[in-house]
Amino acid sequence: MAEHRTMQRNALLDAARSLLSEGGTEALTFPALAERTGLARSSVYEYFRSRAAVVEELCAVDFPVWAAEVEAAMERAETPEDKVEAYVRQQLALVGDRRHRAVVAISAGELDAGAREKIRAAHGGLIAMIVEALGALGHEQPRLAAMLLQGVVDAAVRRIEIGAAEEPGQITEAAVAMALRGVRG
Repeated sequence: MAEHRTMQRNALLDAARSLLSEGGTEALTFPALAERTGLARSSVYEYFRSRAAVVEELCAVDFPVWAAEVEAAMERAETPEDKVEAYVRQQLALVGDRRHRAVVAISAGELDAGAREKIRAAHGGLIAMIVEALGALGHEQPRLAAMLLQGVVDAAVRRIEIGAAEEPGQITEAAVAMALRGVRG
């Protein structure tokens, strides 16, 4: 029985990823989840109490996987500058990924404080890695520099997500150039 519940929960999460990917947070509704999974709407409520709970669960599942990919890209990089570039490039490379969409949906800010705190904590691990690289580059305030760098990444992510006039590749190159020029001080 527990196995069946796990399968249904995974099916709901996968449906949620697709809905977010196709239509953003507005598309993620309980009727839509029920329709996608063939479950009764009341059954969806047995698994999740709210949309925020669905997104929170997605982030708990997907964010570590996504963060591990960024971390792996940074670990392959030799120099601190290369680590900064990998940090930016890998995050932007994951924009089209459905798991990443769920993480991006968080910035829509419709999560409760507890959920936001979990995401911040997960994000903290990623920020810690970039703080270390920035420190190695001789930044006097590596933590502040890391937050500003993430702001550049977030802006580039949004630009790619909305299907801006520029190609995703152009946006990535511009973000990498800005990041590297910025971190070189």
